[in-house]
Amino acid sequence: MPSHSFVDQLIIQADQALRTMLAPAASAAASPARGLPEPDLSAAERAHAAALMRVNHAGEVAAQALYQGQALTAKSEPVRAQMQAAAAEEGAHLAWSEARIRELGGRTSLASPLWYAGAFAMGALAGRLGDRWNLGFVMETERQVEQHLDLHLQQLPAADTKSRAIVEKMKSDEARHGREAERLGGVQLPLPIRLAMGATSKVMTRGAYYI
Repeated sequence: MPSHSFVDQLIIQADQALRTMLAPAASAAASPARGLPEPDLSAAERAHAAALMRVNHAGEVAAQALYQGQALTAKSEPVRAQMQAAAAEEGAHLAWSEARIRELGGRTSLASPLWYAGAFAMGALAGRLGDRWNLGFVMETERQVEQHLDLHLQQLPAADTKSRAIVEKMKSDEARHGREAERLGGVQLPLPIRLAMGATSKVMTRGAYYI
């Protein structure tokens, strides 16, 4: 990114935002649900599973924005590369979630532009604070995402092995992102910031379930 002018960077980020929110998500990585049989779910179970996966999809939209914002303002090349690699992996999560939502007969969140814009702003701010804080933001984000995915594993219908396989793989990847951020020098964020991040996350997850 440093080789691009400010205007070029704005164009790149705008293109990325439009692709994330409007283009069908695609990934070369095979979905963890691939090859698993479609479970026999009731209409209520399918609607509930679709809503939970919509929340996960919204989280991945936010993750794309977050990592793009953090990469844009990262102070060092290793940290920037780490953010871009994580964003690419989150892109696979986005595609898997979107495909599963379609299979369940649901839709993605209508508030995706809001989730993207808010997450991008937070990511860009985190990067401006310096690499240790930037990486600390990743550590805390991934810790909270792990908790959120654990809750979804408890709430998904037991028979929905396809959705559960996707969520379990996402949880494993998120944990690894957090460990890698810590290895690169991330620091624990102050409690008020962690609490604010948790409150913001609850707004998004509850909103995306319905909207």
